[in-house]
Amino acid sequence: MRALVQRVRSGKVHVGDACVGAIGRGLVILLGVRTGDTETDVRYVAEKCVNLRIFTDSGGKFNLSALDVEAAILVVSQFTLYGDCRKGRRPSFVQAAPPDVSTPLYELFVSCIVESGLETATGRFGADMLVEIANDGPVTVMVESRTG
Repeated sequence: MRALVQRVRSGKVHVGDACVGAIGRGLVILLGVRTGDTETDVRYVAEKCVNLRIFTDSGGKFNLSALDVEAAILVVSQFTLYGDCRKGRRPSFVQAAPPDVSTPLYELFVSCIVESGLETATGRFGADMLVEIANDGPVTVMVESRTG
């Protein structure tokens, strides 16, 4: 499982003309599910995301987590995080889990974020979405449940 985590001033997701999810200050998490991922991967990545110290303290150091600053979180499914571009010019997505596997794991991830007590919004799984991200910093980090 991969989570591309961006510290933001705001984030919004539109499907068609409708805004389906929006947050102010917080994190936008683009989430990719890999074939073979399990509930253990989901819980590890969710816990890591809400506890990442990527918000600055009064001294300007990365010492505060989303939980510390009561940040909002916007979760957006993104299978393209598993696009392999090493060969040819068209990415291969063979590592990305199919929807019947990734949908329940994505939903579990969202539930884990909600359980943290933070305001949580989402995109719409499998939809063609327009994502607006006002990256703050910019701060962008990758969280992975395993390597390889």
